[in-house]
Amino acid sequence: MAMITSAFLHRLAATVLLMFGLRIVIAAPLLPGAGPELPALAADLHELTVSGVSSGAYMAVQFQVAHSQLVRGAGIIAGGPYDCAAGSILRALTRCMSPSSWAELPSVAELRAHAEALALAGRIDSLEHLRDDRVWLLSGGKDETVHTAVVERLAAFYAEWLPPAAIRFVKVPEAAHAMISVADREANPCSSMQAPFINRCGNLDAAGEMLAQMLGPLQAAGGSARGELLRFDQRPFVDGQAIDAGLADEAYVYVPQDCRSAVCRVHVAFHGCRQNAEQIGRRFVEGAGYNAWADHNRIIVLYPQTVPRRGLALGSWKWVYNPSGCWDWWGYSGSAYATRDGLQIAAVRAMLKRLAAPRQR
Repeated sequence: MAMITSAFLHRLAATVLLMFGLRIVIAAPLLPGAGPELPALAADLHELTVSGVSSGAYMAVQFQVAHSQLVRGAGIIAGGPYDCAAGSILRALTRCMSPSSWAELPSVAELRAHAEALALAGRIDSLEHLRDDRVWLLSGGKDETVHTAVVERLAAFYAEWLPPAAIRFVKVPEAAHAMISVADREANPCSSMQAPFINRCGNLDAAGEMLAQMLGPLQAAGGSARGELLRFDQRPFVDGQAIDAGLADEAYVYVPQDCRSAVCRVHVAFHGCRQNAEQIGRRFVEGAGYNAWADHNRIIVLYPQTVPRRGLALGSWKWVYNPSGCWDWWGYSGSAYATRDGLQIAAVRAMLKRLAAPRQR
């Protein structure tokens, strides 16, 4: 019976990734050499914001709630409430993506009670710190992966602490499951469900709209990005091997020219499944739409990266089933995945600490 259950769960894992519009990819071996260091830029974390699409949206919510004392806003595209899966891939597949009468979404009361229990245990920050946040949510009418009802439940979860003016919910009838961008010149049509899952829906600039909702009025983004898109070694920020945490060896950070000498804010952008650099190169980090806004508003954009993994990998004895490089919102990296101690959350927090460190002369 245990073998049947295991095989069944593996098929479910493949299904959830395929439902995100993904293909199964075998993990690549670790790169032997260390990449460049993440620069210390004396960044200001007092207005830290996060965003994500699909599994990255779930991770953005997890990071925001776990570090609510630090985060001031979140932009969520096709994501659901905090720890909706509660450590179960079956719950992730069903109630947290396409709920039904036999797999109903957890109630707001259940979601709040679960989060409050974690806060009381000291595993996440007090939820009272959410009260000064501002959030921007988007759901597509043609998104068959994460249904609008799931995003609506996230909005209701936020409404437990945030006033109505702090929650902006955008519904796009023609949009499918994708990042919505005007920056990628080769973006797919609005209703496409094809890689790299970056779609154009008229003039809707998701990155610009969410940043304005979270941070207030911004200077207009003009032309192409002029700053530096830097590749850096992610491994020093991970407790253990990066690949065991589902993280790639390397990630990216966008640094506007002014941020080499001026104090800048930070935004963390979590890609979706099958949008990591190993699978689509720099399409997300260059085409999601954040960088031009960052240039004109002194915002450093951190792009942490996952890695595809299917079972065992070279240099690791840990079994991790995440073939499309999704962020962990159901527990493949460990039971603490949605808390401050989660391997991915802790790694991103360490990267932020590095960005905030004094500049090296």
